[in-house]
Order: sequence, then structure tokens, then C-alpha cells
Amino acid sequence: MADRILLRGGNVLTVDAALGDIAGGDVLIEGNTIAQVGTDLSADAEVIDCAGSIVIPGFVDTHRHTWEAAIRSCSPNATLDDYFVDVLDSFAPLYRPEDVYASDLAGSMECLNAGITTLVDWSHINNTPDHPDAAIQGLKEAGIRALYAYGSANTSLADYWFNSSIAIPRDDVERIHSTYFSSDDGLLTMGLATRGPGFCQDDVVRAEWGMARDLGIPITVHIAMGKLAGKWGMVKQLDGLGLLGADTTYIHCCYFSDEEWELVAKSKGTISIAPQVEMQMGHGWPPIMKARAVGLRPSLSIDVVTTVPGDMFTEMRCAFAEERWRSNDSVWESEEPLPANALTARDMLTMATLDGAHVAGLEDRVGSLTPGKQADVVVIDGTAPGTAPVIDPVGTVVLAADTANVDTVIVGGIVRKRDGKLTGDWDSARKNVESSSAYLRDALAKKQRESAGS
Repeated sequence: MADRILLRGGNVLTVDAALGDIAGGDVLIEGNTIAQVGTDLSADAEVIDCAGSIVIPGFVDTHRHTWEAAIRSCSPNATLDDYFVDVLDSFAPLYRPEDVYASDLAGSMECLNAGITTLVDWSHINNTPDHPDAAIQGLKEAGIRALYAYGSANTSLADYWFNSSIAIPRDDVERIHSTYFSSDDGLLTMGLATRGPGFCQDDVVRAEWGMARDLGIPITVHIAMGKLAGKWGMVKQLDGLGLLGADTTYIHCCYFSDEEWELVAKSKGTISIAPQVEMQMGHGWPPIMKARAVGLRPSLSIDVVTTVPGDMFTEMRCAFAEERWRSNDSVWESEEPLPANALTARDMLTMATLDGAHVAGLEDRVGSLTPGKQADVVVIDGTAPGTAPVIDPVGTVVLAADTANVDTVIVGGIVRKRDGKLTGDWDSARKNVESSSAYLRDALAKKQRESAGS
């Protein structure tokens, strides 16, 4: 019984085409695995009553700079250009390893609280060799499933983002890989967070892509966003360097040409879209339908909590609203019905779960409530103000629920949130990240005073 959990009597949304939705359904977890999904299951297990609630796979966030949790909401009105100055050229150089640890722990617990069970941690804060160790420690302590994407340092905007000649240090990437990721069957796996062409010189791009492929780890890169990067034809540059591949996730993609969409589709690359950031900060229009039109399965991501919320409910709604607006606008003059490919609420749930797992390279493990997969499961309270009554469970999750309705979160068979409260030591995590936040703000103020004085 100790390693068995039975989620009983919920509206089970498996996000598995073969299993479908199960009203009054049960999910049996044995150890770290989903053992059975059905109705009237019987087992010697801890029973969690899900009557009136909705059971879903955990959300998958395919791109978040978790290290920024300590500077949450520091730039609420920022454009992308502002972000480079306000965050990467101001706060980032001041980060100590303990600030990265505090942020990754608190940021990961924030994810779990919101029902995000898998995270791609895009960690471009490796200012010293101690910084990546600190980030990984935070992820481990939180108990989240994560792909840790090792990125560059950020000690100088000019050095690391203006046609940079500095490659991510291979010796440290190899150290981190051999120390923490000798096996890829644990909760934590590894990738490489690269800056790509335009931001870096060609020899740096070749070195970083080659390093990742030598180690057999996936690549993730920001691309085709904002006023500058959107004009660089970064995919065409990668194609010219012979580097396109199925192991690469392209983030944002707001200004791909039609040719670049075809190149990515042909190479079987994957797509991560952060709708709230892209619309709010000026990256460009979130290209969900563009990606789907060429046969790709775009996923959703948060990006930066310096400027937007850190939950998947926000992303699903933003994406749903912006693309439904486009679909409605396309038939405004003709008064024709909506196009057949207009997004649905179910499409959004799939993007936030199964398609996210696909992009993170973990679809064989998570993303659906399929027997044999890892037990990453979330229960959404359907009895609360704002969610009750549940008529369409998918609609409730995508359009009615929020973080406060995340009742239970299970990662690899371990309960990380129960009865609406995190099981981890949030008080300690909060105090640590608040302490780091105070240090960073004081350090920045001192730096600015000294700069003004000189």
C-alpha cells in the first residue's frame, strides 16, 4: 500500500487518443508508474477522492529561466529590448551561486504549485562553475521533473550577446554531464541552452552544436523574435552551417519565413512558444497556427517571471484567445463559419501536456495518463468557486481553473502537493529567495550609485 495511490472517481482526461476521457474514472499508481486507468479499479492503496474534480497529466513548461525567480516582476512593463538591459546586463552579472539555488528551488516549487510537473530550465546564468551545480541542487530538492539546459554566463551583455566569440565552456558542460547525468532515466535530464547565429560568431555556433551532439543531449535556442533576431534568418544560417536537426528546439519563432518553417519541419525540429511574453514584450505574434500548418506540434512555455505570470493557465488562455481572434477575424467580412482548423480548448490542453512532453524529448515517459508512463498527475478541484459546476472538464481546466484550483500534484509517484498545499518546505524556500532578492536589489542599487558617481 505504501507505494500505491488510487485516484478515485474523477473526470479523467488522459490526453491519450486511445483512452480518451473517462467520467467517474480512476487512476492507479504503483511506485513511480501509472499502472491502470479505468473505472471501478480496486487495489490496496492510498485513496485520493477525486469526485467532482478533474484528473490530468502534469503540465509541461518547455522554456523557463528559472533563475529569475528572485527578481520576479522587476520589469512589468519591459519590452524585449528592455529585458536585455534590465535583467541580463543589470541583475544577471550580480548573481551568486546561492541566488541561483534559491531561485531554482523556489521557481520549481512555484511550478509544482501550479501543476507544472516537467520543466525545461533554460539556465543562462553560469557565471562560475559553481552556478550550474547550484541550479541543479535547487531542481533536485524541489522534486520536479526537469531538463536542465546548460547555458552561457551572463556577466556582460556585450560579451555574451553581441556577436559573441565566447563559447559555452565544454569542460564544464562535460563535468556537469558526467557528475549528474550519467544516466538519463531519472527525474533530471540535460540539454544545452545555446544563443545561436546572430548572437554568436559561426565558430561558436559550430562548437556549441557539436558539443551537444558529442554528448548526445538536446539543443534549445531562442530564435526569430523581436526587432533584431527576427530579421537575421537564423534558421537559414543554421542550415548554411549544416546544423539543423531533430534534436533542436526553436523558441518563439515569431518571424520565421515560409522557407524557414519548411526547413524546421523537414529537419523534424520542435517548437516552444511563450504567448504571453511574445505578445506583451514585443517578440512578435505567437506562431501557433504557422507551426501546426507545417505539421509541427508546438508547445507552451512561460519564459520570464520578471514580466509575466508563471503558470500554464495564463499561457493556454493567451494562446487560445489570440488564435481564436485571428480565426474569427479571417471570416469577419465573409460571415463564413470559423475555419475547420480553428483551435479548440482540447488543443490547448494537449499543447500544455502531451505536446510539451514531445518537445522536451520525454513523450515516452510523460504527457498523458497512459499505463506504463511515469506517474506525473495533477488533480484540479472542480468543486470550487469558479470551477463548479463541471460541465465540460476540458473547458474547466483551460478556461476556468487557475493555480488556486490545483489540489494535488504527483511527480514520479511522489505527492508534491496535497489538499492544495505544497508538501515541500515552502517557508524555507521563500525565505531563501527573498533573501537573495534583497541582496540582488541592494547590489544593483550600489552598482548604479557607483556608476553615477564615476
